[in-house]
Amino acid sequence: MKKLLLVLFILVQMLSAQSVKIKFATLAPEGSTWLNVMKEFSADLLKATNGQVKFKIYAGGVQGDEKDVLRKIRINQLQSAGFTGVGLGTILPEVRILDAPFLFRNKKEVDFIANTFFDRFAQKFEEKGYILLGWAEVGFVYIYTNREVHNVSDFKGVKMWMWEGDPLAEATFRAFDISPIPLSITDVMTSLQTGLIDGVYTSPLACVGLQWFTKVKYVLDVPMANSNGAVLLSKRAFKKLSPQQQSIIKEKGKLYFDKLTRLSRKDNRIAMQTMQTKGIQKIDIADKALLNQYYETGKQARSQLVGKLYSAELLDQVESALENFRKTEK
Repeated sequence: MKKLLLVLFILVQMLSAQSVKIKFATLAPEGSTWLNVMKEFSADLLKATNGQVKFKIYAGGVQGDEKDVLRKIRINQLQSAGFTGVGLGTILPEVRILDAPFLFRNKKEVDFIANTFFDRFAQKFEEKGYILLGWAEVGFVYIYTNREVHNVSDFKGVKMWMWEGDPLAEATFRAFDISPIPLSITDVMTSLQTGLIDGVYTSPLACVGLQWFTKVKYVLDVPMANSNGAVLLSKRAFKKLSPQQQSIIKEKGKLYFDKLTRLSRKDNRIAMQTMQTKGIQKIDIADKALLNQYYETGKQARSQLVGKLYSAELLDQVESALENFRKTEK
């Protein structure tokens, strides 16, 4: 009798388990590291859930930009996506503190803060209707110019581009005491060619991919920011999963998006080397006094964003945690 009841229980469980299809959108193109890891994650998840949880991936921006994707998630046309900091900030403005100017000096610091504050941001995203599956950073952002810049005052003559509508870049260059030229990303290449701008900022991989490096001469070897990213799943779709499936998707998400971050860093290192072989000159700032100029400028810019993106309390928590971490590292 007990065996019969057990068999019946298993059959009921199998019949009640519904196959869940998750439609996922990303700007990453086919063949990119980003998409390759996403496909690995999807395949492993499918196997671990016995074919019950399936991802349908829409790559290369076919579902539109991040604002389009967010709108489609809200009306359940999509259920998940990979976002840059700009998209994440549309949902939860305070997460942009992870993109704050001149906050991080190396990747150990990035990892420390990302891990320390993961649960906080995961909870905040859940309150907004999203599950944070994992960070997927774009990488360190550097400044590229057509003139040599060593100290902050050297930037006064630079016609610097600013991603239109990006409050972080606006605050950063205001602290530099320059007025950046706001343009969409699609207008940057033409503007470099015509001389409308002669300075840009982005990750090495993006600089190569967008071919901007062919129109600039120098790269300042001080990270302006760490461009963060993440993969989110709508809470509505998450609730359709069984408790076991929810646990599996979170576990696999952390595993694969940590891997994606490591591979992205490798891709960025290779891209930086490629640019140097093509003639881009790296400007090293070894002088501590000059470095402190940039760090102080970043501090000013971060304080300007209090009340606009994040609270003074959160900024203090992040900066204090970093300060203590640096003491430990020393």
